[in-house]
Amino acid sequence: MMRAALALARRSLGTTWPNPAVGCVMVRDGQVLARGRTRHGGRPHAEADAIAQAAQAGQSLKGATAYVTLEPCSHHGRTPPCADALVAAGIARVVSALEDPDPRVKGQGHARLKAAGLVVEIGEGAVQAAEINAGFLLRVREGRPLFHLKMAGSLDGRIATASGESKWITGEAARRDGHRLRVTHDAILVGAATAEADDPELTCRLPGLEARSPVRIVLDSQARLSTRSKLAASARVTPVWLVCTKSAPADRREALSELGVEIVEVDSGSEGRIDVLAAARALGARGLTRVLVEGGGQVAASFLKAGLVDGISSYRAGLVLGGDGRTAVGGLDFARLGSAPRFRLVSARQLQGDTLETWRRED
Repeated sequence: MMRAALALARRSLGTTWPNPAVGCVMVRDGQVLARGRTRHGGRPHAEADAIAQAAQAGQSLKGATAYVTLEPCSHHGRTPPCADALVAAGIARVVSALEDPDPRVKGQGHARLKAAGLVVEIGEGAVQAAEINAGFLLRVREGRPLFHLKMAGSLDGRIATASGESKWITGEAARRDGHRLRVTHDAILVGAATAEADDPELTCRLPGLEARSPVRIVLDSQARLSTRSKLAASARVTPVWLVCTKSAPADRREALSELGVEIVEVDSGSEGRIDVLAAARALGARGLTRVLVEGGGQVAASFLKAGLVDGISSYRAGLVLGGDGRTAVGGLDFARLGSAPRFRLVSARQLQGDTLETWRRED
């Protein structure tokens, strides 16, 4: 039952920020009575969703067990506390995967359930639940979202030829999977150079999932993004955030803002570039929990040097472009192997002629 709740939580990834993605399954005498998951924008919560579904079916939850992937909330926000809703529904037992570290909850939901006489068990599926909501947990504990780096290149780590040609290094199956990856994140991030060179849309173009396109973010210290770009032209349809320094020209910021682009000002780092740590905090403050970093090489290097890359999806094609090709990651400025960012392999699979490797940062 907890595995089923975890699967429901995964289905909501990329749609629930600033809230976590949570799944809930209600069971009595071995029979599933209702299922719920956190819905778009974080409301309703998974428990409330399951309770509502049971009510619509005329199904009593008295004496049932609720399997939930995160501690039920105990505070009043836009909705009443889920802990109170579970008590009112007559739930007898709650199996909770993980305590919610949010200071507004942090054990209080479990305590409220116990005080009401419910049996509470904590820890079943905790590892998987923490993995699903790693971004939410990071935002609560460190004030920044999870950053996952996507790379698509050759066997020797090149993402384009010396002339800049890159369409297409990887095949159609790998490109489709890249769009699947997009919908599991709250936002996609690229640098100003990628935005200028490729004029990308950064949307999800998988059939039936177009509405799941995440926020599009451009790191652009001087707000150079063209007002005629695809991103600027579609900002009122799918949100675009432009992260720039405070020294960015006011007329550039105003022109983009008039098109619906949200301007996010942060401090500058070396050589007037964006301080990516400041950018990470700014994105966390706006509620993002999971950000997919798609390019280019200098942006990837900046996040790696700052220790902000939590995972990598590497799509590799069976070709070699050579030393004059453009690299997936810019210079990292270290001389010793001990300084290199290290990751461990989580999974590897074939996508027709390409290989997808998923890596997680070593703690």
